[in-house]
Amino acid sequence: CFAIQGPAWVRGPEKGSVTIQCHYSSRWQAYNKWWCRGANWKTCRVLIRTTGSEKERKSGRLSIRDNWRENSLLVTMEMLRQNDTDTYWCGIERFLTDLGTRVKVTVYPEGKDTMSSQLHSSMPTVDSNTYVISSDLHKRTHYILLVFLKVPALLILAGVVLWLKKSTRKIPEEQWRHTLSSNLDSELLDKDISP
Repeated sequence: CFAIQGPAWVRGPEKGSVTIQCHYSSRWQAYNKWWCRGANWKTCRVLIRTTGSEKERKSGRLSIRDNWRENSLLVTMEMLRQNDTDTYWCGIERFLTDLGTRVKVTVYPEGKDTMSSQLHSSMPTVDSNTYVISSDLHKRTHYILLVFLKVPALLILAGVVLWLKKSTRKIPEEQWRHTLSSNLDSELLDKDISP
């Protein structure tokens, strides 16, 4: 089951606009979503985010809208400039680590587009990197959980098991010693009594 998916890349004309649609799993409906710029997932800069509702938010040339019925996030970039060409991310804000999918946005000069690029830009493609990013996030989350929860829990569990083993072993040993000493005493008494 995917967390969030979007197009691998979109193209738009200079001074024009592009709308990016990212779909997410229904379990993430009520979570805040965001649009982030930068090639590196860990250091990308959040440009705009939702506020836990379906209301559209605008910030400069950007707008973002969450559609819970369709489990989709719509981001619109208007009045595109050449320097808007970059790597962006559709993301879901959550505790510990966010989820996201990469979208490459390319802005081409006015009048330079060809029929083939129009054809490509109109064909949405599922980003294969979604799974890579999600697995990277899961690895990061796994290591955090490993260090702070799993290892201490295993150490505590091992300590408890050893303590229980030790404390349960003492009782039979003491009983065994008592039994052994009483048996030896009775044997010695038997030998003393016998002619």
